[in-house]
Amino acid sequence: MTVLLISGSPSAPSRSTALLEAVGERLARRGARVERVAVRELPAQPLLLAEWAHPAIAQAIEKVAKARVVVVATPVYKAAYSGVVKVFLDLLSQGALKGKTVLPLATGGSPHHMLALDYALRPVLQALSARHILPGVYATDAQISLTPDGAYRVHDDLSLRLDEAAETLAAEGLKLPATHGFEPVHFSRVRCSV
Repeated sequence: MTVLLISGSPSAPSRSTALLEAVGERLARRGARVERVAVRELPAQPLLLAEWAHPAIAQAIEKVAKARVVVVATPVYKAAYSGVVKVFLDLLSQGALKGKTVLPLATGGSPHHMLALDYALRPVLQALSARHILPGVYATDAQISLTPDGAYRVHDDLSLRLDEAAETLAAEGLKLPATHGFEPVHFSRVRCSV
């Protein structure tokens, strides 16, 4: 049950990475093994020149191949995902996300950019053959505040949305049982009376 967190922020720390880590923590508590690729930490020249044989690039691509679930986080610039994410996704083969469940996450300065998840990032994830792309989570800068010690804190309203997204990802992508509500009942155990 490997979950791959792909951070597409060109800066660190960042709000989009804080969003990504919040989901990762929730999935790790459910028993998932969490791996990470911070695109900004990959060597720039091999990344930009698509040098698939470079050890760091090959290792990042291999992490994508081994993951069952992929979570991609990006800041939104000019109504699109970051160029850092674009460069990395361009390295992947057309079937790189085949059979995987994907959760897109994004942050932006205002609510006006929330459709970037659906109109910019989702088509690229579909082109990479993702089996199932969950509804994304978009957060504004105001929902993730910088603390005095330099870390980012996710606000409560956003935290509830992340709980729901992580729960859906755990159930649909990792096939883990629900942590709330009723346990699933197999159809053979259903009894009806009229």
